Amino acid sequence: MSITWNDSVPIYRQLRERVVAMILDGALNEGDPLPSVRQVAGDFQINPLTVSKAYQELVDEQLVEKRRGLGMFVIDGARDALLKSERERFLREEWPALFARLQRMGLDLKTLMREAQGSTEDPS
Repeated sequence: MSITWNDSVPIYRQLRERVVAMILDGALNEGDPLPSVRQVAGDFQINPLTVSKAYQELVDEQLVEKRRGLGMFVIDGARDALLKSERERFLREEWPALFARLQRMGLDLKTLMREAQGSTEDPS
């Protein structure tokens, strides 16, 4: 598995976002263990302290918990909490600019839905 790091965002933040995406996508479920710090550091060839910092942010946000001698685990309710906070962040930070752009282009919800449904139809 390879990953391309964005130079404008600290690696620990990008790693945190990757774990968050895995929880939201269902690749990591409540109660699942996170890969070990050593494994992630080795897989992505990054400093173990970078991985630890990303994991610590997830602990601080009460999305994962440390179990002494066992590692890090996704806590119960993590996905629901993430969905709530990610939705709020989207509506606060991303939606206003997106909505303004849609208005400038004259796109309405009906057109967007028609395009979305057309792109998911089976071409065969």
